[in-house]
Amino acid sequence: MIAVERMVRHVRHSATTGGLSTAASSALARLGREGPHRLTDLARAEGVSQPNMTQLVTRMERAGLVRRSTDSTDGRGVLVAVTETGLDVFRERRAERTRALVQLIEELTEPEQHAVKVALPALARVIQDRQERS
Repeated sequence: MIAVERMVRHVRHSATTGGLSTAASSALARLGREGPHRLTDLARAEGVSQPNMTQLVTRMERAGLVRRSTDSTDGRGVLVAVTETGLDVFRERRAERTRALVQLIEELTEPEQHAVKVALPALARVIQDRQERS
């Protein structure tokens, strides 16, 4: 577990574009991957209160990373979508994390590299399967 925590921390800290907090980076990544979310659903998915998500979205909106609009299916709801600028930041942060992980893998021996290249996709598949069952 310590190894996983260290790897995640190293890779996460390697993404510096946009100077985002962990919470902002996570919300931006979700919007970049999954598309627009209702504010309440985004808060729930990110595990934060709606008031906290509202504050975070306000900061991200001021930075030009997201935009709010009225939910066309329910005029009382607020829909949050990533902007082109936000997508650029999301993509660059992902590229930074990818480069950091690749650099770590390149320092491994060949058998270790092979093990990682087999294990990571397998773990990703198990995570995806669990999410689909939920």
